[in-house]
Amino acid sequence: MTKRFLKIFSIVLLFACVISLCACDVKINPSGDDPQEEKFVEQDYVSQLKLNMNSNTKKATVTVKNYVDGDTTHFNVPDGIADDNVLKARYLAINTPESTGQIEPWGKAASNFTKSKLKSAQSIIIESDDDKWNLDSTGGRYLVWVWYRTSEDSEYRNLNIEILQNGLALASNTARSRYGDIGVKALDQAKKLKLKVYSDEQDPDFYYGDAQVLTLKEIRTNIQKYEATTVAFDAVVTKNYNDAIYVENYDEETQLYYGMYIYLGYSLSGQGLEIVSVGNLVRFVGSLQYYETGGTYQVANLKYQAMRPNDPTNIKLIESGHTGAFVETNPDTFVNGKVTVEMIEILEDETEQKTDKEFDYAYLTLDTSIQMKNLEVKSVYTTTNESSSSKGAMTLTCVANGITVKVRTVVLYDEDNKIVTADTYQGKTIDVKGFVDYFDGEYQIKVFSTKDITIH
Repeated sequence: MTKRFLKIFSIVLLFACVISLCACDVKINPSGDDPQEEKFVEQDYVSQLKLNMNSNTKKATVTVKNYVDGDTTHFNVPDGIADDNVLKARYLAINTPESTGQIEPWGKAASNFTKSKLKSAQSIIIESDDDKWNLDSTGGRYLVWVWYRTSEDSEYRNLNIEILQNGLALASNTARSRYGDIGVKALDQAKKLKLKVYSDEQDPDFYYGDAQVLTLKEIRTNIQKYEATTVAFDAVVTKNYNDAIYVENYDEETQLYYGMYIYLGYSLSGQGLEIVSVGNLVRFVGSLQYYETGGTYQVANLKYQAMRPNDPTNIKLIESGHTGAFVETNPDTFVNGKVTVEMIEILEDETEQKTDKEFDYAYLTLDTSIQMKNLEVKSVYTTTNESSSSKGAMTLTCVANGITVKVRTVVLYDEDNKIVTADTYQGKTIDVKGFVDYFDGEYQIKVFSTKDITIH
């Protein structure tokens, strides 16, 4: 009897201990997580890094000349640093996605982030990585740290590290740079938080269809490369005439507008036509084609499927409220001007190679809005072919400061709906607003309305 009692008592006691231990575990670690694991706390590593004006690095107070993309900016600098007092800066330790040629996810976000920080800056300082200003592998850009502050009583923040910390760049020799330790910490935190380029989410501003995502600058400067392919690009609609539109977009680096003629035909109707209204910034998706008759390139085969609004082949309205630039242009620049464009090519070993390519100014600005003043009309040619849809259209041969510029009109009508004839402009001095056009081997200005020709 006693042995049986002791055995039962021992079992009950053991069971009670097990329950007690389980209860203790619940109290100590109710989540079931490892109690030894430290809780992750997000940090602002940028604020931990201080600008030391007494270090042996080179430093200069600068202003922005051109915003280029997330990791490249052109700065106005003091004498003795760079040619023409313009330093083309490539940010140390980072590599942001592309946004100036072939567009990559999060590229525009990185570019906008850099631009917004520098625009808000009260002061900007660039710093070298050692005791001299160093060029990058292309030989055309300087490798720098960029510091900015938003007011006189605030501390400078390191923009390179801030871009890393916000998940808007990949590492680029980060660990081996001057601020490598804190740069790696900022990078690791962005990865842990799965920010932007390290996230599983899609960039809401990126086109994820099958087309090549480009800028109009990239298309215009490499147009044969993309012939007969489907391209996607963002641009503002500046003119809608008959079955075609003109579109353009601004490039910060070259400070030029780049344009494209888009043939609509009967491909759009209803809401699709509303999207391509003048003043709208639109995501275009279409095929780039060589137009034999005009000797120029155009985009065609646009689509909008109202029943499938999220189809990636659709054109897409981004925002409204824009206007054409109608850049006032000097006749000599229009006829004789040359523009050198810096082309950066990514080689197989992922290094960059820079080449400079020269273009005619008028070629680069083809299909963009333009205005020109004080043109003296020397002669007027009128199309008289009865079978031509352009019967009554005129070509005005004009001169300004010894430079000849041709202005081509569509058939123009006055307020009484009568065709405007040559004597209206012959011998007059005029201002014109139109679009850069190409015909029969010459660049000209195409005008669509009497309202766009002002007689002095």
